[in-house]
Amino acid sequence: MNSWIHSLMSEPLLGVAFLCEEIPFLFSSHLVSSFLKKKKMSSPSKRREMDLMKLMMSDYKVEMINDGMQEFYVEFNGPKDSPYHGGVWKIRVELPDAYPYKSPSIGFINKIYHPNVDEMSGSVCLDVINQTWSPMFDLVNVFEVFLPQLLLYPNPSDPLNGEAAALMMRDRTSYEQRVKEYCEKYAKLEDIGAAPEEKSSDEELSDDEYAASDDEEIAGKADP
Repeated sequence: MNSWIHSLMSEPLLGVAFLCEEIPFLFSSHLVSSFLKKKKMSSPSKRREMDLMKLMMSDYKVEMINDGMQEFYVEFNGPKDSPYHGGVWKIRVELPDAYPYKSPSIGFINKIYHPNVDEMSGSVCLDVINQTWSPMFDLVNVFEVFLPQLLLYPNPSDPLNGEAAALMMRDRTSYEQRVKEYCEKYAKLEDIGAAPEEKSSDEELSDDEYAASDDEEIAGKADP
C-alpha cells in the first residue's frame, strides 16, 4: 500500500492516470455534463452584472427600475456631427433572461424625431438589436456604437416614423431643422424625468379643467 502511494506522490501524472482508470465515476460524462449545465445556467446572470458594471464605469448615468439588474434607464447624449447633438435622452433597457444570447430591448422615453424610432412608443428599428445580435456585443457597444450610428446614419427605407423618413428623403435641410426643434422641445436635461407626451397631456387636461371651472364661476356670478 505504502509503495504505490509513494509512487503516486512522486509521479503526479501517473497518479492522475491511476485515478482516471481506477475511479472512473469521478470523470463520468454525467458529472461533466451536469457541471457544464450549471455553468451555462449561471453565466447569463453573471454576464448581466458584468456588462452593467462596465456600462456604469464608462461614465453613463444608470438608474435602476427595480431591485433586479434587468431593467434600468440610461442617459444618452446625441452624437457630435449630427443634428441630434446637444439632445439628451432617457433610454429604457430591458435585459431578457437569456442575455447575452438574446438582445436587450431598447426604447426612447422622451421624444425623438427619427425615421427608425417610433415617435409614440420610442421603440427602435435597428438590425443589430433586432436581428443580428451576437453574445460578443455588450451594453457599452449599444451606447457607444449602435445608437450613435443610428442617429448619425438614419435608414429612411425601413422606417418606424414614416413622416420623418419621407421628409428626410424629400428635404434633408428641413428634416434636420425638425430634428433640432424636437431636441430643443423634448431632449433637454429637464425632459428626461418623465415622458413629455404624458406631462403635456396632463397639463392640457388641467388647463381645460381650469377653463371650465372659470366659465362656470362667471356664469354663476352673472345669473342672480
